[in-house]
Amino acid sequence: MLRKLEKAEQKWGGSHKLIDQWLSNRRTLLVHYFQVAGLAPYENTENSLPPQENIKAFCNALVDYVSEGHFEIYNQVVTACEKHGETSQELARELLPKISNSTDFVLDFNDKYSATKSENILLELDDDLSILGPSIENRFKYEDELLEVLHEYYT
Repeated sequence: MLRKLEKAEQKWGGSHKLIDQWLSNRRTLLVHYFQVAGLAPYENTENSLPPQENIKAFCNALVDYVSEGHFEIYNQVVTACEKHGETSQELARELLPKISNSTDFVLDFNDKYSATKSENILLELDDDLSILGPSIENRFKYEDELLEVLHEYYT
């Protein structure tokens, strides 16, 4: 996921403030995900649960990222697509529901983990992260298609 983000940053970075902000927030989200999941370079050698503050920071970054997309960025992308022509509008209509598919799981994940102190619930974290990871990766893929349209419109 980080390699794909780096490619996106190389391709679209610096072209528009909105795109830079979106990619920066994606990077923040991924760093928190890697920390909580215990992935390199944040591998957990103790085979213990991540600290609650890391889980909470990840949940906050996750909800912030999804919220920003829904309430700020997608509206601007849809507006750009409307001005860019029918093909762009159709792409936006096709992609937004696919992106939204991950939103319910993200919100459920946040509700489940953001404030829990129950070890029984925390024992489900790895399983839920293994579902969440591919879900947000798919979301990024669809968002990148929208970024391409936004980049074309603003450059």
